[in-house]
Amino acid sequence: QLLKFVPIGKETEVNLDSDWPHPSFDGAFLPDNYDVRKDGFNASWKVLDLNRNFPQSWIGTRVGLYESAFGFKLFMPNDHYQQSMRSAKYAILFISLTFMVFFFMETINKKRIHPIQYILVGLTLSIFFVLLLSLSEFIGFNAAYMVGAAATTVQIVIYSSHILSSKKLTVFLMGLLSVMYGFIFTILQLEDTALLVGSIGLFIILSVIMIWSRKVDWYGGVNK
Repeated sequence: QLLKFVPIGKETEVNLDSDWPHPSFDGAFLPDNYDVRKDGFNASWKVLDLNRNFPQSWIGTRVGLYESAFGFKLFMPNDHYQQSMRSAKYAILFISLTFMVFFFMETINKKRIHPIQYILVGLTLSIFFVLLLSLSEFIGFNAAYMVGAAATTVQIVIYSSHILSSKKLTVFLMGLLSVMYGFIFTILQLEDTALLVGSIGLFIILSVIMIWSRKVDWYGGVNK
């Protein structure tokens, strides 16, 4: 939804007062003054005929009136479609980190994991994002995220318990997946600080992986 004005007068003044808390100002002119609050916003524009790209009078019809239009859009922050798309952007990173953990477990546990098993785990992680989008249309984003995360975590943990044959590693994997899902969920709830929190979190995760990988002898197993 959007509302725009065309400054056809010598001096065009517009004053808006709305109870919509998330405006997105758009067009050829930004407001001279505006105040955005939790319960709404107000904004004012003042456009002179000298600032627009068409004259006060003309002959013919080929005049770009709408090129000088200004106004605002009703922005919907973090609806379930936008949140689902944002979460999908983390898919490659999420799957890569999970594969890396499986590789470390394979090296430490000295139990080979077949590429097909990696693919099955990757498909499960991918299906999470499909579940998230489809379920969020009926039960809301937060509930859909919890259901999808729980379902895929349980599926991967049960499958991995037979692959790894180690309760300790299985519990570790379950905790790690829970932390990763929780981390992404936290980022998705943020608006202004999402990039900052996400970059710091990824830096910490990479640091932990680097510290943990120091114990691995890549040619012979685990350093004692």
